[in-house]
Amino acid sequence: MSKRHKGKFFEDIQVVDTANKGKSIAKTQDGMTIFLNEGVPGDVVNVKTYKKRKGYFEGTVTEIKQFSPHRTDPVCEHFGVCGGCKWQHTKYESQLEFKQKEVTQNLQRLGKVEVLETLPILGCESPYLYRNKMEFSFSANRWMTSEEISSGKEFNKNALGFHKPGMWDKIVDITNCHLQAEPSNAIRNEIRRYAIENDLSFFHPRNQSGFLRSLMIRTTSTGELMVLLQVVEDRSELKPLMDHILNEFPKINSLLYVINSKANDTLYDQEIFVHAGKPFIEEEMEGLHFQIGAKTFYQTNSKQAFELYQIARSFADLQKEDVVYDLYTGIGTIAQFIASKVKKVIGIDVVPESIESAKINAKNNRINNVFFEAGDMKHLFTEEFVSRHGKANVIITDPPREGMHQDVVNQILNLGPQKIVYVSCNSATQARDLSLLSKMYIVSKSKAVDMFPQTHHVENVVLLTKR
Repeated sequence: MSKRHKGKFFEDIQVVDTANKGKSIAKTQDGMTIFLNEGVPGDVVNVKTYKKRKGYFEGTVTEIKQFSPHRTDPVCEHFGVCGGCKWQHTKYESQLEFKQKEVTQNLQRLGKVEVLETLPILGCESPYLYRNKMEFSFSANRWMTSEEISSGKEFNKNALGFHKPGMWDKIVDITNCHLQAEPSNAIRNEIRRYAIENDLSFFHPRNQSGFLRSLMIRTTSTGELMVLLQVVEDRSELKPLMDHILNEFPKINSLLYVINSKANDTLYDQEIFVHAGKPFIEEEMEGLHFQIGAKTFYQTNSKQAFELYQIARSFADLQKEDVVYDLYTGIGTIAQFIASKVKKVIGIDVVPESIESAKINAKNNRINNVFFEAGDMKHLFTEEFVSRHGKANVIITDPPREGMHQDVVNQILNLGPQKIVYVSCNSATQARDLSLLSKMYIVSKSKAVDMFPQTHHVENVVLLTKR
């Protein structure tokens, strides 16, 4: 068994950079690296380490001796406890600077690709209240402060909020979240109040007991609102609760619930029940309308999604005779966004519900030159698929965080389109894929788009052109 790390103290060390997962990097006087959960580049801090790895420590800031010029006061009372906005203590213009630097370093160091033109990062006009989807968890095992624990008093341990980072079974009870516009906070707080007042049991993750599991709130730029409540079983208390939600918030367009008794909260294998309203809400973009269901993926920042898709379309420089493959199409947003510019677009996605939504959206938008298929990308995107739909001269790909499967990359190389537009929410895996594609393509342009202010996440769009 390895020895337990007793912790070391370091004084007056400088935070020099940002790191993965919202962390920062400090350097000791003798050059040792310490990864911190807190800290802003430019801070001078005292640190206590709690873990030693080969070549570096992990530690916690015990005191800030000198504040960085990049630092600002967080607006949220839950900052530092809730793991949702790890960069709220960093000025927004500095967040953009750090994100641009990370994308550039990933492409250069990990991908070892030369970018012919790096365009400035596109910031977000609204760095707060920008999310159109939030998911909250119920818990009978609330995270408690050290003061609460040491007081010896009895506290209500029910919570409705976010997981405490590093503690899968602890939920931070959230009063006011600054990421989603009202009535998001009002809905969450009222559901919690009603549940406690009516003695509805909150889920206990360790013993898998309780009634209330999770809450999802989705909004659209058109003002529509979806609320989905996930419960363990269909009890008599469910209908009065759902009726109360609708009575308190009559503007809800889609009020849904899920009965889920399995070990995790994922919705994709669950039946969605409509209590009131529609099974979907509707988003609009450049005159196109998209139905968004409970299981549907849609970019979580609606305004920036429009900017992102405009950049992707501009990079592609589409022509009327172009045949385009839209890989990881989701509900077909990009496919339909570019359809009027090209001969035809073929979209692929692994989620059957998304493909069904894409087909419905295309029909409702009266778009006749888009075609969609559902299936695992590495199995569906084959020579046979190409023979059925015709050879694409442009590919637009927007994969999940893990990037593209090796088989998909190989098929793209076999297909050899003239241009590839690669949209990514993880520039590290994007860099890996670009390296694989570099034998046939050069990276002509790159532009980062900040979809997720107050966090370390950033989208990046690159244009690859054939050598």
